[in-house]
Amino acid sequence: MWRHGDVFIARVDVIPKQAFPRGDGILAHGEVTGHSHRLEKPSAAELWELGEQLFLRVVAPSVRVVHEEHKPIILPRGTYRVWQQREYSPEAIRRVLD
Repeated sequence: MWRHGDVFIARVDVIPKQAFPRGDGILAHGEVTGHSHRLEKPSAAELWELGEQLFLRVVAPSVRVVHEEHKPIILPRGTYRVWQQREYSPEAIRRVLD
């Protein structure tokens, strides 16, 4: 499993058949700074969405995930699930603001 700030990335075997493609290369938007966790080269991978779930298939030998406030990480070819860390509060569960 990889962590990139408040974004987690884990290998999965398959992308659900009901998922549909998304071509923007953005894994997560930063609500506070406006910066985003994104693929340096979107053509190196495919993003798929199913509801609030996000999946990533790296089709190139590797892809770099970048963000202005974090060190880049390199993901090897493969299939992944991507999600954001959640904040817990007795009143509500919400995404951590990055």
